[in-house]
Amino acid sequence: MGLAVAACLAAPLWAAEDIHMPVNLDKLAERATETVDVTLDASMLQLASKFLSSQDADEAKAKNIVSRLRGVFVRSFEFDKDGQYAMSDVEALRAQLKSPQWTRIVGVRSVKGENSEVYLQRNGDQIEGLFVIAAEPRELTIVHIDGSIKPEELAELEGHMGIPHIGKNKTKGGGKSDDKAQKEEE
Repeated sequence: MGLAVAACLAAPLWAAEDIHMPVNLDKLAERATETVDVTLDASMLQLASKFLSSQDADEAKAKNIVSRLRGVFVRSFEFDKDGQYAMSDVEALRAQLKSPQWTRIVGVRSVKGENSEVYLQRNGDQIEGLFVIAAEPRELTIVHIDGSIKPEELAELEGHMGIPHIGKNKTKGGGKSDDKAQKEEE
């Protein structure tokens, strides 16, 4: 996965605060070589959390976090060549995130075309939502977590319920990145 952490009236509702998935993003799936589409509302999260073990420490942490969430929504598209999507494809999302309840806390732009944005929705001192747009020349990933979450808890959810591993510098065992460790396991 890439950097740390991707017409609205006809689009499905993403959360209580009226964030809609733009229709043009769903059309990207036609050009993508791989797509991920995860839509878990509160009732589906509670059902999914029943499959997380309370005996496993990592899964128990994820289960605790999930109990405070209203939804997890992921859209990810991988392409076999550059130029299969444009940043304008996510402009409808960005426009919705310019509302007063959302604050952009991270904006990364690279000359290589690797761009990431992280937005938080706050209610006083509480974080009530997190939105990540991670764009690379051949990959676009959008993650929206709706509900009470601490930024450090995001890592606990990676790899569970469709939430991808965000960032290449996560390590396993001897300090190898996930990508290197996975290749060695294969």
